[in-house]
Amino acid sequence: MNTATTPDPDGDAPGRGLVEAVLRELAEHLARLAQDARATAAIDLRSLPLADADRAALRARLGSGEVRATLALVGPSHVEETGYAGVWWVRHDGAGGDVLAEHLVVARVPELLLAHPDDVADAARRLGTELAAAAPSAVIVEDADA
Repeated sequence: MNTATTPDPDGDAPGRGLVEAVLRELAEHLARLAQDARATAAIDLRSLPLADADRAALRARLGSGEVRATLALVGPSHVEETGYAGVWWVRHDGAGGDVLAEHLVVARVPELLLAHPDDVADAARRLGTELAAAAPSAVIVEDADA
């Protein structure tokens, strides 16, 4: 179940203007994505002067969606659907746990989650090789009643 919280009625909240600007930009990107699945976009949250309270307010406004994935790369990468289908919170952590990158991605599925074509081709070869190696030799069994 997707959930998104209602806006904070306190118009003087710290960072509110920046949070609202990010939300408006997301709304524009999301409207384009609804018209064209190739119209993906990303907002680099680390390039914005967001305080921890701003980031928390943005996360609260976007809510939580149904999909979460963690990838084991140099450090863990976390992909989380927000309460708005097509808006994903993507965070890459370093080996020491520090945040290396953080983006809001507007896409049907973030490209990070798509299997690379070379990896798919390699997987097909490996599985085919494993199946060929494990295949029992053909044995002809005659019907005893014949």
